[in-house]
Amino acid sequence: MSYDVAIIGAGHNGLTAAGYLAAKGLKVVMLERRDVIGGAAVTTEFSPGFRNSEFSYVVSLLDQLVIKDLDLKRFGLEVITREGSSITVDGEQALWMPNDTKEAIREIAKFSTHDAKQYERLDDILDAITESVRSLMRSTPYNLSQSMVSQLGDLWKSGRILSKLPLDLRTHLTELMTKSVADYLNGWFESDILKGTMAYSGSVGNFASPYHPSTAYVLLHHHFGQANGKNGAWGHARGGMGAITKAMAASARDRGVEIKTNSEVSEAILEGDRITGLRLSNGDEIKAKAVLANCHPQILFGRIINHDALTPDFSRRIKGYRSESGSFRMNVALKELPQFTALKNSKTPPELMLNGSVNIMSSVGYIEKAWRDAMDFGWAREPVIEMCIPSLLDDSLAPKGQHVMSLFCQHFRRELPDGRSWDDARDKAADTVIATVEKHAPGFAKSIIAKQINSPLDIERKLNMIGGDIFHGALHADQLYSMRPVVGAANYRMPIKGLYLGGSGAHPGGGVSGLPGRNAAREMLKDRRKWA
Repeated sequence: MSYDVAIIGAGHNGLTAAGYLAAKGLKVVMLERRDVIGGAAVTTEFSPGFRNSEFSYVVSLLDQLVIKDLDLKRFGLEVITREGSSITVDGEQALWMPNDTKEAIREIAKFSTHDAKQYERLDDILDAITESVRSLMRSTPYNLSQSMVSQLGDLWKSGRILSKLPLDLRTHLTELMTKSVADYLNGWFESDILKGTMAYSGSVGNFASPYHPSTAYVLLHHHFGQANGKNGAWGHARGGMGAITKAMAASARDRGVEIKTNSEVSEAILEGDRITGLRLSNGDEIKAKAVLANCHPQILFGRIINHDALTPDFSRRIKGYRSESGSFRMNVALKELPQFTALKNSKTPPELMLNGSVNIMSSVGYIEKAWRDAMDFGWAREPVIEMCIPSLLDDSLAPKGQHVMSLFCQHFRRELPDGRSWDDARDKAADTVIATVEKHAPGFAKSIIAKQINSPLDIERKLNMIGGDIFHGALHADQLYSMRPVVGAANYRMPIKGLYLGGSGAHPGGGVSGLPGRNAAREMLKDRRKWA
């Protein structure tokens, strides 16, 4: 059959783009390799009666415009805002960070009055930068390989956004874009536990030392979130992250989008310098005027399109694109809530303190050691761990009185030393994670009913994320904005006519935001007359 647009992959960005394109009357087909849609935003039952988000696990970056434009609430999306933001445990001490900034400042003051004052100031700075730069995330970067004249609109818009940013905030933004998260936080704070808590935002999904230049940006990247319109708030989708993509699919189908599962794209059909369709692994051919790739850039170029179809420089840059997030993902079914030593004397109900994130990352040094261990041994001997218990907010996920917990863990290398395979090491690494939690919550291991484990190799295999990278490529300064994924392909248009990139490998990068798909669809609609 013939379509206006064929989309490779039915992850959340692909579904977002499909909805926008179909709303303008285009005939759209989505081709999903797996037997389920949703990419990394899926909910699975991993033990009888226990369901949870298998990969991505919290809602914040999902853009409010995407929710509104795709009418996701009408199609069943409900986001539950977490009352607690995070709590970092370290032996018998804990730093609780409630959602309310004033309450968080009071908690920080228990460790350092200096840090409490500094945190209030930094929070105001990050909020101001976020509000000014959010529209940059929704815009199209200018492409360094094209003439400035042909991109005056994009250049003007980007310049206008940045020119509105007050001079003092521009200096702060420059620091965040260039400094390491460790050096940045060391310049603000003195207490280890606060620096560890905040440095995690520069380490999550980012296989790099906290002293690596530009890791401070990832801290800002995670500050862009909103839950139910509240800046900086995080939440859970009722029914797990699969509820997001289920609503997106319903919205897309309502607009006429055709979604095909078990439809792996094996190669692109090229005619000269233009793409005219896709060939599936079963031999079927799909004709299309344009193609949007929602897959990893190194899946698009290297597997679907051979490197000999690319210019030498573009091929070299794609081959050198860095993709490894050091992430290890687990879900566990629990008989009861974990009993953290640091909270045993707390007057605040555990249901409130534990409905946010529970962190094991006591200092920048702890995170640095986890990274060094992974470099030397393959994975951290004491991992950096962020835990969530969504069943405290959504009782549909577990039987009454029992719970599900998400564990997002750093640092775990995609390629293990000495030729070892993750197939052999997966369970041992999971035991390391459980033993680390056990140190802070005695009895945790015995409360586990079942486990779901995804190593970096599992993430790569299941989701085609090269290097197990949850962001489709490192969010470092040389792989952002006009250089994402690489120089010459920054404005969603790939160097083959009619081919676009709209997944997390495109601006503004990873996380369940929908913005790469939304932005790519906007550029495709501008070009639609050229396809004929």
